[in-house]
Amino acid sequence: MIGAGPVGLSTALLLARWGVQVLVLDRRPGRDSTGSKSICQQRDVLDIWAAAGAGRVAEEGLAWTTARTYYRDRELFSWSFEREGTLPACVNISQARTERILDEAVAAQPLIEVRWNHDVTGLTQDASGVTVHCGQRLLRASYVVACAGARAQQVRQALGVTFDGEAFDDQFLICDIRADLPGWENERRFYFDPVWNPGRQVLIHPCPEGTYRIDWQIAPDFIPTKTDISRKIRQIIGDRPYELLWHSTYRFHSRIASRMRVGRVLLAGDCAHLLAPFGARGLNSGVPDAENAAWKLAFALNGWAGEGLLESYHAERHAAALENLEVTAATLRFLVPKTVEQRMRRRAVLEGGVAEEVDSGRFAEPYWYVGSPLTTPSPERPFHGRPPKGRSCEPAPGVILPDLPLPGGRLREMCRDGFLVLLGDMCDSGLFVQVLGKVITAPLAVRELAEIDGTGSLAERLGAGPGEAWLIRPDAHIAAIIPHAGPESVVAAVSRALGGSPDDP
Repeated sequence: MIGAGPVGLSTALLLARWGVQVLVLDRRPGRDSTGSKSICQQRDVLDIWAAAGAGRVAEEGLAWTTARTYYRDRELFSWSFEREGTLPACVNISQARTERILDEAVAAQPLIEVRWNHDVTGLTQDASGVTVHCGQRLLRASYVVACAGARAQQVRQALGVTFDGEAFDDQFLICDIRADLPGWENERRFYFDPVWNPGRQVLIHPCPEGTYRIDWQIAPDFIPTKTDISRKIRQIIGDRPYELLWHSTYRFHSRIASRMRVGRVLLAGDCAHLLAPFGARGLNSGVPDAENAAWKLAFALNGWAGEGLLESYHAERHAAALENLEVTAATLRFLVPKTVEQRMRRRAVLEGGVAEEVDSGRFAEPYWYVGSPLTTPSPERPFHGRPPKGRSCEPAPGVILPDLPLPGGRLREMCRDGFLVLLGDMCDSGLFVQVLGKVITAPLAVRELAEIDGTGSLAERLGAGPGEAWLIRPDAHIAAIIPHAGPESVVAAVSRALGGSPDDP
């Protein structure tokens, strides 16, 4: 593992959960624990961290519920997250605290070793593994996951991977403050063109322990002084007392690696894609990279699957990165119009205040593997596209399973130990177990929905009908929904979900 940031540590924890020994290398001398950095973590990422042993992120984070959008001094609209399961839809927590929680989980895991001061300068591969060059030191691994961040040029160059995209001129000033702001404690606020930042945007997020994160879009050549920062904060909070905890400026990039898998090396997180910050799609896509990589590498290492499954990492996560770039690029065209026509349209939309037309950044959501080679399509359950903002997607092949509450737990907690077959009424689970056990070597469990929830409410909420079989992947995505299911049709779906042909035995 290259990189001990949140994506690298998440990958290590998830691999260790599958019994894989992991060595994590990081070029830094130790943990940098200052600044909020990436703060918004959505429900599906919290679910992954809970499975990895870092559920405290959800427990300690501040669960904000409402997003308000303003144009100058007028509120245009607000929206709230849909309630689902027991995990909050989103929490705000500093990246520094998230990393400490992950560090503690890693320290408790004997299968993981972290080595600081190890700068990876090159990679060479052969048929049996990867040689990792740390200056004159050479280390050997069966596979490598590169989570070394945006500045991992040497790693990408060693793999022959390009990192095309663009950088943006405008800067952003970030400030973490502690202040008493009644009514703001559970609300995200986005301001277009406020009088105290004319022509640009401001974003305000509540964080734990009475702290707030404020992002100002500022001019490319503006170098803020302490006086400038104080003035900008006062324009928002008035004469209330406050404490400035941290501040920084940054420019953002939109870039994507040409390949996210090169032989035995997988690229994940900022090493593979950089996104504009609107919608919090950075870390919220890096952690799903980690989960996707971890279960597929574990299956390959255990001989449960082969080349097709590993290659699907690139197919699925590169497609996810492209969608995130598309979504954030549309937001940027609205936030930072470059032509007269774009500026006129933006102004007209903001003055009209129609919520569906105002783009302040569609919040992070899981990528749905509808077109994945691992997914068995179902004409009876087509994918209907992105749901309205803040709402969950209807179940369909490729979509992540809803995280529904169960007696004593959550539905997704049943999905992390291998493939899961959920059977509706009129299915003989014993027959399915007998047939699947003869041809599938990968971990797989068969459960009847009526057995999991005798009230029938689980089947009703899923929309699962009699005679249906639902195949769920180890990352909780639905691989297939098969009507009038027999064991043979489920075997074909499992084979496909393992990266083989649907006709493979």
